[in-house]
Amino acid sequence: MHHHAYLWTGPKSRFDQEALRRPPRPDPPPPDSRPELIQRYREVATAFPTSDLPPLEPAYWLLKPPALIHGTWNEAKAAAAWLHDRLTEYAPRFATEAYRSPDRLTAHVTAATERLTAGGDVTLGFYLERPAYLSLTLITCSPHRTRPELCCPLPS
Repeated sequence: MHHHAYLWTGPKSRFDQEALRRPPRPDPPPPDSRPELIQRYREVATAFPTSDLPPLEPAYWLLKPPALIHGTWNEAKAAAAWLHDRLTEYAPRFATEAYRSPDRLTAHVTAATERLTAGGDVTLGFYLERPAYLSLTLITCSPHRTRPELCCPLPS
């Protein structure tokens, strides 16, 4: 078991493009479907695998290119240390003062360590100065607990 880190920051309006944050359905729309439905399916099928947008279901990060991985660790504590470093780095930009609290940041890291040790994933999101958004995700891999059919994006 190991853990992959993902980070995304960008305009909240882009984060809200939910269609690009879902993998395409396994079957395309029938040929007699409305042209705009067929076109939208093609756009999503093309964009999702390469988009850096965080997927709605965290496990789907495993379908994204390995280049989007910000780090990989075998130990939960090491992955949580990455999370601590990112929270410390971005905390001055958090839109809400309460989220900058060192106690709150420590609580996030402690909870993340426990969750990763148990084989779970960690996903945190924060509004930054408007209109930006920060998404931090740690995915436990090999195999993924809820999506074992998703392969590790890194070559073995």
